[in-house]
Formats: sequence, C-alpha cells, structure tokens
Amino acid sequence: MNEYRSHFHTARPQADRIDELVSQLQRCYRGDIAAIRVVRVPLRISPLGAHIDHQLGRVTGMAVDRSILFAFAPTADSAVYVQSLDFAEPTTFAIDAIPPYVKGDWGNYLRGAATALRNAHQIDRGLIGVLGGDMPIGGLSSSAAVTIAYLLGLEAVNGLALTPEENIRLVTRTEHDYIGLNNGILDQTSILFSRRNHLTVIDCESVQIDRTPASIAPDSYAILAVYSGVAQGLMGTGYNNRVAECQSAARQLLALAGQNGVADPRLRHVDPALFASYGSRLDLPLRKRATHFFTEMARVEQGIAAWQAGNLTRFGELIAQSGESSIKNYESGCPQLITLYEILRDTPGVYGVRFSGAGFRGSCLALVDPARSAAIAEAVHRAYPQAHPDIADVYSIHLCQPADGAELLPRLS
Repeated sequence: MNEYRSHFHTARPQADRIDELVSQLQRCYRGDIAAIRVVRVPLRISPLGAHIDHQLGRVTGMAVDRSILFAFAPTADSAVYVQSLDFAEPTTFAIDAIPPYVKGDWGNYLRGAATALRNAHQIDRGLIGVLGGDMPIGGLSSSAAVTIAYLLGLEAVNGLALTPEENIRLVTRTEHDYIGLNNGILDQTSILFSRRNHLTVIDCESVQIDRTPASIAPDSYAILAVYSGVAQGLMGTGYNNRVAECQSAARQLLALAGQNGVADPRLRHVDPALFASYGSRLDLPLRKRATHFFTEMARVEQGIAAWQAGNLTRFGELIAQSGESSIKNYESGCPQLITLYEILRDTPGVYGVRFSGAGFRGSCLALVDPARSAAIAEAVHRAYPQAHPDIADVYSIHLCQPADGAELLPRLS
C-alpha cells in the first residue's frame, strides 16, 4: 500500500467544477454567456431494495453529495454537440436524424434521451454542452444520472417544463427502447425526488413516492462509497438475464397456483404465501431469485421502520443482509466487488454494506460511523490492493452525505 495515499477522494467545490465546465464550453460556444445553464444531478444509493424494482417491488433510495454537472446552451438549429470530461471525442448529431445505438459508445445515453424526448414532445432545438462528474464512470447509478442531465438540458432549450414523473418515464424509455436494458425505476426516481436527510420510498407498482424524514441524527452516520476500479456497461453483464429469470419465476409460480391470467407477470404479482407453497418446485436458480425478492421486500419494510425509529444499528444490519442475499441468492457481483464487500463487512464501524446499483460492476456502499471512517478507509487501502493489484491505482473511496435531488441551477451571473 502507498503510505502517502489519501484516505478519501476529495470532491472539488461545485463552484470550481462549474467554472471548469463553462470555461470548456466557451471554447466552442460563441453565444451570450447569459444563455448558458447548468444542471446538477446527484448520484444515488439504495440502502434497501436491491434488484427488485424491475419486479415492481418497494424500494428505497437516497441522493448523495456526488454529482454530475452539465453546462449547456441552445444551438440555433437541431444540432447537438456534447463533450465529456471523461472521454476524448465529442458526441454530435441532429435532433431530426438521431443515429442508432452503438455498442460501447459513451454518447448512447445522450442519443437515447434525445430520442425519448423527441418521440414524446417533437422537439427541434439542439444544444451544445460539456458534462463532468466527481465520481468515476461506473460508480453510483451514473447512467441514470447522465440521462436525467441530458433530458433536463434538452427540455430547457426547447422550452419544456416536464414533471419529475414524466422524466421518470422518459429515462425508462431511454433505457428500455434505445439502450436495451430492462431495468426498473429506482435510479431515476431517487435522483429526481430525493430530499436531504430523507429516505425516498418508492412503490414501483403504483409509483407512489414517499419521503420519510430521518429519526437518525444526520451527524451519526456517513455513506462510504468505494469504487472498485471495474467499470462496464450493464449490457455486458448478466443484468437482463436476472430480470428474465425473475419473470420466469413469477410466471411459473402463478401457473402452479392456476393463476394464468396475469399479463407480463412480475414477482410482485405473486403472493408470498404462494411462494411458500410452490417455491420448492422451481429450478434452483429461479428459486434463488424469488427468495431474494421476497426476503428483500421484507427487509425494505423492516428498514423503513428502523429508519423511522432512529435505529441505525438495525438499519445497517438489514443493509448487510441485503448485501449477502445479493451475492448468494441473486448471484450478482464480480470478484472485486465481493472482496470489497467482505473487507467492509468485517471492519468495525461499518453498520452495513452492499453493492451499489445493479451490482455487477462499479461500487460498494457502506453506512458507517463518521468517527471511524478514516480507519475503515485504511482497512480498505490495506487489503484491497493486495487482493487485486491490477487495479490498485484506479479504485477510490468517497465519503458522502445525503443530498437533494436533481435541479436546473439559477442562471449564471
């Protein structure tokens, strides 16, 4: 381990990041600076509700103080030109001639967002913009965050003021129709609806959204996000396969009970008593997926009660149980994430730990005692590079706090 390595990756002040983006934008934008706007889109965590949003379960989310910023201005026509601080080449196209999906291209989410918005509202004005984030690509739900950034930018230059609920649907259309990812609504809903020091509770069947205030003192916990150093788009993982397995389990359970009339069955449509009666007749992989769904649904309800009661220890225990079930029953993860999970699970001062986001690549999140955060980071720095020396220089640790949801910032002065 490099003894001089800082415990945490330090986030730059938002004002400095905005100045950098606007300066970069002005190199290729010659219009009035008053026309430049900036969108702030937070990244999000999901303490409980792992892998059940696509099965219409109840889930929880929380935005954190790590974000994507998007500085942009309107173009005079339908041209779109966007640079990312993370990639060398810009993405360019016209709103009236959006190219198809290109595997591995960072511009897919921009084109997908433009396609979804154009199909819903017949937009015709493009934009020029620069995008930058303060966590690595592949960290905390970055795909949903960048999609929301693009949507809010395109809506602003086209004079649209859409509701958060409509933007939730537009992110879904982007992911399902353009990207080809069969995910749920957890990410975008958490990003759009979160409020600082609240737990956002989302019923993915009814789309009822509640913000539950904390009875836990804000200074009694912090969120440690550890980026594994492994980044890969979800299209290259088992994500869609897991969704299909869950739906197959739902279909078979309903058929075993003689309930064949449910269109597009999800595990939310299956009564827990039905699973208790017929679950043993499923093949092992499907039984594991269903076991994760029903136990995670129970953990969500118990976690909401613990949050409301101010029981941080119990809330953390449930997060840890969620992490264990994600590995054993949902069978997500990669060797690097599992190593991080085990290090954090066994380190004093960690209330609970699980994978973040889809859980195939990216980050682990831990709910930690702030007074012990440096020692926890030191434990990661001591053990993780030894286990995975090939990525010893690219992983990072971020100490985060809860934050408000996405917003279009006031005009630059």
